[in-house]
Parts: sequence; structure tokens; C-alpha cells
Amino acid sequence: MATFENPFSIKEYKGKDNFCDREAELEKLHINIKNGIDTTLISPRRMGKTGLIYRFFEQLNEKGDVETIYVDIYPARSLSDFVKLLAEAILLKFPERTTIGKLFIEFIKGFKPLIGYDAISGEPQVQITYQSAQEKEYTLQGLFKFLDMQGTNIVMAIDEFQQITDFPENNIEALLRTYTQQLENIRFIFCGSRKSMMIELFSNSKRPFYASTQYLVLDKIDFSTYKAFIIRKFTENNIHMEEDAASYILFWTKQHTFYTQSLCNMIYSMDENRITLQLVKRGCNELLKRNEAVFFQFRQLLTSGQWNFLIAVAKEGEVTQLTAQKFIATYEIGTPANARRISRSLIDKELILETAGKKGSSYQVYDVFLSRWLESEY
Repeated sequence: MATFENPFSIKEYKGKDNFCDREAELEKLHINIKNGIDTTLISPRRMGKTGLIYRFFEQLNEKGDVETIYVDIYPARSLSDFVKLLAEAILLKFPERTTIGKLFIEFIKGFKPLIGYDAISGEPQVQITYQSAQEKEYTLQGLFKFLDMQGTNIVMAIDEFQQITDFPENNIEALLRTYTQQLENIRFIFCGSRKSMMIELFSNSKRPFYASTQYLVLDKIDFSTYKAFIIRKFTENNIHMEEDAASYILFWTKQHTFYTQSLCNMIYSMDENRITLQLVKRGCNELLKRNEAVFFQFRQLLTSGQWNFLIAVAKEGEVTQLTAQKFIATYEIGTPANARRISRSLIDKELILETAGKKGSSYQVYDVFLSRWLESEY
């Protein structure tokens, strides 16, 4: 029976022992930082980019000569939100009891903030009131300059960086580019899950961040490597996993990190000594049942045409030609123009994932569990 903590985390990073592979990606990050190059890290949601960042930070911290800061700006809707999240991330990294933390508290007092701490998590909460847009810009610049003046090398990861394109401030890209390129001791990892937006930000010659970084695109973990990892983690906890059971896990989850971890977490929680193919399939069905309420909610939010299109893509598994006559006729989608219109709306809603490759683009339902549910129910 399993007696240890579940090694398959679906929330936070649990350390290198429960981290699978990504050796090539880690090496690329190390090379970029060593050579003073910022990185644009692009990955579909839940593919493991946050875990990769934390593992990379762990490696940097082991060396002891680099400080690391992680800022998730997904909740940000404006420049003031960005500043708030950045200030909180700095305080989380450098608490008041540390030398830099004490200096930061003194520094930020100039902006007359309200500083508190979450009663449950203990994480810092910062609120700053501004009299003008210029004050927001000055505060953001001041935070970056403060960090740059601390006499230590810093790597800062800004997650969901594409959010800045939705800010009401028209000049945010130019401001950030101007501020960040002036820093001598800070290297950046700009992370994003919306590939088209991230490429637009960093590849369009008319945008401020044009050609300012090197790209790193996160893909699926190698099948054999991931399979060996899964079997090993069960074995370490005195649970025997059959080969075909481990293979089916990766087949059913399409090697997508979050869904693979979720299924493994479920199977581990069953508290069995031996994991068979039949047991894995039982776990798959249980996961779909647990998520049915969410799936039904999707149905309420979409038009009948969008819902039927989503079912069509799910049943195909992966589609390379959304406007192909056979695909349109088989699922009664209508016209190629209709297929293009619906697919674009579902891509924008992040319900369909578009993946570009050497042979063209391919399309699949973004949520693997939703895809498997649609495939089995319709």
C-alpha cells in the first residue's frame, strides 16, 4: 500500500525528485543566463512551464550566486496591477527580516503603500494609491532600479507576460522595454501560454520587444522518458505498475503534463499494490465523472455550432485540415467559411489548441479531459 505523500503533484512544484526530465530546456536557460540573454518561454497552459521555472530557479539557488524572482501577472488587468504583483513578489523573495528586504521596505515607503500579509498563506499584500499615470510609471521604474542596485545578479521570470497586451495603458510595452533594457544585473524569462500573442510581441518588428530575446518552446516530455519516470515513482513507493498501464496513461492524457500528473495522482490515491491496465481505465472514468459538471457548463456557454465543432475535433483527436471537405461533411459543419469562423472563436476562447509545425498547423481540444469526455459521450 502507498504510505508516502503522493509524488504526483497537480498544484505546486515538489522538488527535483518529483520533476521529470526537461534537461535540454534547463540547459538552454542556463546558457542564456550565462551569456546575458533574456528568454521568451512559450508553452500551452499546464504543460509544465511553471514547474520548469521553479526547477531552474532551484538549480540557480544551489549555486548561491544568483537571486530568483517569480511574478505571475495572469491576474493583472492594468499597470497598477502589474506594479502591485511585482512589489509583492519582491517582498516574498526578500522578507523584512533580510538585508535587502529591510532596504526594500524603506525604499517603497516613498510610494506610501499599504503593506499587509495574508492571514492564511502569510504572503505579502501591497496596495499603492496613485495620483497620476506618471506615478505608476515612476513606481515601476523604481522597483526595477532598486533591484538592479543591490549588487547581486537576479533572474526574474514574468509568467503570462502576454497579459500586458490587454492593459488599458497604450505605452506599457514601450515602458517595459525601456526599463528592462537599462538594467545591468537582471535577466528576464518572459513566459506565456498564448503562442500567437507572444510571437507577436517578440517577433513583430514594429513592437518594442522585437528581437530582444531567444525563444524556448516547451513541448511534451518524451514518451519513454515519462513512462520510465511514472513507473519509477510508483516503484519507489512499493507499488508495482504494469508496463501497458503506464503506456495507457500517456496515451490517454496525450503526454500533456498536467493531465498525466492528474491521472497518476488519482491512480496513486487508489491505494493499490499493483496498477493494472484495468485499474488505470477505472481511474480515467472516475476523473471524467468528477469533471462532468464543468463540461456541462461549457455546453451552456457555447452555441450549438461551437459545441458540435468541439465534439468533431475531439472525436478526430487531432485535425490538420479544419476546412477539408471530408471533415466538414462528416460532422455536418456547413461551409469552409463557417468552419474557419467557429474554429477561430474556439481558439480565442482557448477551447481548441492550435499547434504550428513544419507540415502546417494541427488542432485539438485544449482540455484533454474534456476531449476524452466528448469522445466517449457523443
